[in-house]
Amino acid sequence: MTELFLGIDGGQSATKAVIGDGVGRILGRGKAGPCNHVQTGDGRGKLEAAVKASVSEALAAFNAGWEETRFRAACFGMSGGPADKQAILEAMIAADAVETTTDAQTALLGATGGEPGVMVIAGTGSIALARDAQGRQARAGGWGYAFGDEGGAYDLVRQATRAALRMEEGWGPQTVMHAALLEATGCATANDAMHAFYTDGWPRNRTAALAPLVTEAAEAGDEIAAGILETAGAELARYAAAARNQLFSPIETAPVAYVGGVFRSRPVLESFERSMRVVPGCAVTAPRFAPDVGALLGAYQLAGVQTEIQA
Repeated sequence: MTELFLGIDGGQSATKAVIGDGVGRILGRGKAGPCNHVQTGDGRGKLEAAVKASVSEALAAFNAGWEETRFRAACFGMSGGPADKQAILEAMIAADAVETTTDAQTALLGATGGEPGVMVIAGTGSIALARDAQGRQARAGGWGYAFGDEGGAYDLVRQATRAALRMEEGWGPQTVMHAALLEATGCATANDAMHAFYTDGWPRNRTAALAPLVTEAAEAGDEIAAGILETAGAELARYAAAARNQLFSPIETAPVAYVGGVFRSRPVLESFERSMRVVPGCAVTAPRFAPDVGALLGAYQLAGVQTEIQA
C-alpha cells in the first residue's frame, strides 16, 4: 500500500483530519468535536475521542481502518498549545514521525502553501502569524479569550452581549441584538444570557457559534452591530500588520491571507481589507489551503517529502 501522511487541525470548535498519499493526493477527510485542552476535566478523553473519530472517518473514505494503518508522518496543529499533547498523540497514532505544533502554525502553512507570507486567523479566537524566506517567524495576538482574541467569534458574541446588557440596563442604545440573543439562548433577559455564558452548558465553542447573529443584525441596519464588525476587521488588520512588520521591510510585498469562519462575514472582511490597504507592502489574498491541509503539508515536511498538494 502507498505511504500515508496525516494532518490534523485540532481547534476550539472542531477537529479535522486529512490523509494524503506520497504524491500529494488527498485520500480522505474526517471531522469530530473540539480537542483543544487536556488538563481540564475530561479534556484528555475528549482529545483522544476527537482524534480517533476524525482519523477513522478519513480512513473510511478509502476503506482503511484505524488498527491496521501506519503513517509515514503525522502533523498535529493544536489549539491551546502543543506541549501537553505530544506524548498523548505519539501513543495514539502509529507513525514513523509525529510532530505537534500550534494550529496557527499549520494554518499559516496552508494559507501560504508553505511560502513566505502572513496569515491572520479569526475562528473562535484570533491570531496573526508571519514567516519570511529564511524561516523566521513572528506573531501578534493569540492571547486567549480572557486577555485578547479581538475579532474572533467569541469576542463578537461578547461585544454583542455587552451591547444587549447596556440596552437592558438603560445606559446603552437600542439594538436588535438584544432580542436575537434572547431568542438564540432561550433566556428571558440579557443578564440571564450573560450568566449562562459562564456555565459549562455554554462552552466557548457553543458561545462563539452565535457570532453570525451580529452580522445578521448589521445587515438588518443595526448600527451597533455594524460598529462591532467594523472594529473586528480593523483589529484583525492590526494583528496582521504587526506580524508582517516584524519580518518584512516596507518595500517588500508580502501576501496576507485570511483564515477562519469570522471572515465569512462580509462586513468583517471588507473592514479588514480597507484597513490593510494603508499598510505598505501588503497584498490581501484568500488562503491557498485550509488549516487541515496545512497540517498535511507539515507532515510532508516532517518526512522530508517534497510534493504538490492535489486538493
